[in-house]
Amino acid sequence: MAQTKLIISTLKKTLKLHGKTYADVAQHLELSEASVKRMFAQQAFSLSRLDAICGMMNMEITELMQIVNESTSRQITELSDEQEKQLVSDIELLLITISVINHYTLEDLLQAYTFTETECIQHLAALDRLNIIELLPNNKIKIKVSPNFKWRNNGYIQRFFRENIETEFFNSKFAQPQEKLIVLNGMLSQESNVIFQRKFERLAREFDEMASSDSTLPLGERLGYSAVLAVRDWRFSVFDRFQRKK
Repeated sequence: MAQTKLIISTLKKTLKLHGKTYADVAQHLELSEASVKRMFAQQAFSLSRLDAICGMMNMEITELMQIVNESTSRQITELSDEQEKQLVSDIELLLITISVINHYTLEDLLQAYTFTETECIQHLAALDRLNIIELLPNNKIKIKVSPNFKWRNNGYIQRFFRENIETEFFNSKFAQPQEKLIVLNGMLSQESNVIFQRKFERLAREFDEMASSDSTLPLGERLGYSAVLAVRDWRFSVFDRFQRKK
């Protein structure tokens, strides 16, 4: 879904650069303008129609995909160690960072938090200097992180969250409709463990894709959810005294 959204977004930008409108696309495809608008809004394109739209700009689909890949390659997939260190050293800046990565606007920040407009803009300017966002005219925010952005493995941010997971995240009965805790215990071969971890990775990608898809919704229709996926060779320490020494 995130990749589809990126392709459609790139297509719209490319049409604009070529001076083409929805009306032009409708005429070329022999559809109504309303149908074309709906097609873009629903991100529902057949390969033949995508090829036809590229053709009206004298392009091949492969050229469009090259533009997509180039735009993605310029985006940040991971911060440097120093960037993460600076974020962790300023809890307000870290909060603003996580928020804008989740597509908060300046108006959303002011609605959600007690920061003044001046304080928000100062933090956004700091993120601009860190090259995490680009602060545009009228304080519009252009995030520079890619759809597959992640925190550094065992970096400052991961360690910060890990230190708070046990005391805060699991301090819940997980009894509400929007909560769920599943604890699994079993014995797996190394091969099965590898397969299971791949399913984790696929589920994480689906979470990112849904978050990206929902990013266009108003702030009031989105809630901040956190998911923890983990698997390891582990037993309760209370059972250790019963374990036969290897």
